[in-house]
Amino acid sequence: MEFKLFDLSIVEYAFFITAVLIILIGLYGALVKKTLIKIVIGLSVLDAGINLLLISVGYVKSGTAPIFSPALIKDMPLTLENIKKLSEGMVDPVPQALVLTAIVIGFGVTAVALSLVIRLYRHHHTLNIDEIKNLKW
Repeated sequence: MEFKLFDLSIVEYAFFITAVLIILIGLYGALVKKTLIKIVIGLSVLDAGINLLLISVGYVKSGTAPIFSPALIKDMPLTLENIKKLSEGMVDPVPQALVLTAIVIGFGVTAVALSLVIRLYRHHHTLNIDEIKNLKW
């Protein structure tokens, strides 16, 4: 007997469970660690977990690419009912496009954060947050 909740099997829940675990690991790294490099790495891991969660939302079991090819619609009139039948097994492309954009933005944010960490290290000669907070400008 296969466990089903909301018409998903336990294997499909593994994506959600993994995404939540990665998000929690990233939150731990960003909130608990005291070194700026570890905080930036934690934020990057958090970003990867959120991306995995968004991709998991758009997952369709044995889904196909959302492309209507001529071979697919051959000998079929283009009516609304036929298009609905063809699109039932297709994957939603919106989460994939959002995640692709989020990956590029995440790389940019990580690069800016690391450049700020380098500037802070050159100015204060430390990456520990507690020591930086106690210093006077």
